[in-house]
Amino acid sequence: MATLTELNEFQSAILQGIPHKLPPGKGLNDQLSHAPNRKDLLTIAEKKLAVRNALRYFPKEWHGELGQEFAEELKRYGRIYMYRFKPTYPMFARPINEYPARCKEAAAIMLMIQNNLDPAVAQHPEELITYGGNGAVFQNWAQYLLTMKYLARMTDEQTLHIYSGHPMGLFPSGKNAPRVVVTNGMMIPNYSKPDDWERYNALGVTQYGQMTAGSYMYIGPQGIVHGTTITVMNAFRKVLAKGSKTEGKIFVTSGLGGMSGAQPKAGNIVGCITICAEVNAAAAEKRHKQGWVDELIQDLDVLVKRTRNAIAKEETVSLAYVGNVVDVWERFWEEEIPIQLGSDQTSLHNPWAGGYYPAGLSYEEANAMMVADPELFRKKVQESLRRQVAAINKHTTRGMYFFDYGNAFLLEASRAGAEVYAENGVDFRYSSYVQDILGPMCFDYGFGPFRWVCTSGKPEDLSVTDQLAQNVLSSLYEEAPGEIGQQMADNIKWIAEAEKNQLVVGSQARILYADAEGRIKIAEAFNKAISEGKITAPVVLGRDHHDVSGTDSPFRETSNIYDGSKFTADMAIHNVIGDSFRGATWVSIHNGGGVGWGEVINGGFGLVLDGSEQALSKLRNMLFFDVNNGVSRRSWARNDEALFAIRREMERSPGLVVTLPNLVEEESLQNLFPDKHQS
Repeated sequence: MATLTELNEFQSAILQGIPHKLPPGKGLNDQLSHAPNRKDLLTIAEKKLAVRNALRYFPKEWHGELGQEFAEELKRYGRIYMYRFKPTYPMFARPINEYPARCKEAAAIMLMIQNNLDPAVAQHPEELITYGGNGAVFQNWAQYLLTMKYLARMTDEQTLHIYSGHPMGLFPSGKNAPRVVVTNGMMIPNYSKPDDWERYNALGVTQYGQMTAGSYMYIGPQGIVHGTTITVMNAFRKVLAKGSKTEGKIFVTSGLGGMSGAQPKAGNIVGCITICAEVNAAAAEKRHKQGWVDELIQDLDVLVKRTRNAIAKEETVSLAYVGNVVDVWERFWEEEIPIQLGSDQTSLHNPWAGGYYPAGLSYEEANAMMVADPELFRKKVQESLRRQVAAINKHTTRGMYFFDYGNAFLLEASRAGAEVYAENGVDFRYSSYVQDILGPMCFDYGFGPFRWVCTSGKPEDLSVTDQLAQNVLSSLYEEAPGEIGQQMADNIKWIAEAEKNQLVVGSQARILYADAEGRIKIAEAFNKAISEGKITAPVVLGRDHHDVSGTDSPFRETSNIYDGSKFTADMAIHNVIGDSFRGATWVSIHNGGGVGWGEVINGGFGLVLDGSEQALSKLRNMLFFDVNNGVSRRSWARNDEALFAIRREMERSPGLVVTLPNLVEEESLQNLFPDKHQS
């Protein structure tokens, strides 16, 4: 708990926003991981414009000193972060009553913002980047200061509009309107290539919000550990005989920096040997200290010996190899180490600016090359991808099941000329995990990553929510149809073991997969418990954008849409608009995300439960639409599981009327368009 003096200083700083006096310059904290330097793409005129854009946050008398400083930041880092204005108070999610706010909803949003920037949670906290290498909450510290000040001043009849990190201002609205509307990277389509992000982000006019960074809904690696657990668990079900144990079986992957850090924890929950390579030693050490990976290994010979021992003893263990995953793939082939599952979770949506580190270069060498010689770095990345795919292809001949984890691995490998295409030359030879697992098993049925945060900051409140959620799911399981029985059982097991698996990093948060019925009933139980004092402060509801309805992403979330509409983004746009007038506390829409800038549109929400009747009405109305919007779209695409789910929902929800497809027999299409080469 903060002392009274500390609390007063914190609240005063929030209310002040941009300081009245120019603060002293600040050096970088060497104990934290920092974003790689960005490419230099701006002309001299554009660099002047970038500095001019940055100076508009500050009074004219500061422009001389700050202009030189910002120009130096731009030259050195490729961006203007305004390090001087980073707050001196510690950054973490405080209990909600410590925030100076005129409405609880605004205080809850302030808590979520600070959680996203907590050094224990964020990948590059001093650059305001939460995860994925470039997933930012804000572009610079001035935007953070102004946003927190606006939230502190906000009433429940105002809405704060945020343009790619920039707080445009408070506008009159109403009690039922969202308190915040966030957009990130919403470019004109022809200006949505990777180098466009580099240029316009350097100018200070847009940012990459990833999926949950720029919408303040990131909850640390736990946010993906559940989905990863489900994916790995069901991947093993695909390759192992029924009843076979996962202990002693191997899952090889890479990435520990951001959300990828969930992989070893998920492997431990599943009960396998997880080998996860990470080139950034600091990132690997951070996950080890947090208890998310069991052992760090820096020598390939040691890794080979340790892996053989783990196989022999049928262990459940997670091993982080501090080095390049390409070396692991190639060495394990030579050593004939059997791998059952393989994947990759490097940030290949951002391949040229730190999302993927090529084999043959150290972490430091790669960071230097990507700035000094970007074309050579690009060649090195593509060479490395070709080597990685070649090794993966060899392992699959020994029975390994490889799946793309939606990080644009296969997409970028194909662009590099790697052998990733199927025989038809159109499809990839390996499926996306959504195509094989999460799409048909979860998303089509309406199951997705529902999450919540206890704003009291008390573990006891989180324990109460865990038990309430378990009670709700257990009750629903008794009457659930067989089609969703496995999903229900897996989630009941997950929530029952959540506390012992020590998943919390940062805020007191939890996640589980649930459909609309499950989400609504869990939220109702939370709201009731808050009203009765069993939960001591409001609860924030949200989800990953990686969900049923929130995201249109042809190489990930909607990769199992086969009617040709997977390249459209109507669903995500309707989702955020529909949530906004059905009760969401804040809504967000982003260009970019897990598979890259220009490759996906995704939307999210936050909803604050305070125990009131108004919150009850909002959660029922909004959560129902938030899920069933996507199930409806998936049913229109003729997905069998979604057709089952939406018909079931219409039977019990009289106000729901959805257009259903008339299924076409294949015979009726025969010979309609004969191949001109046919005789």
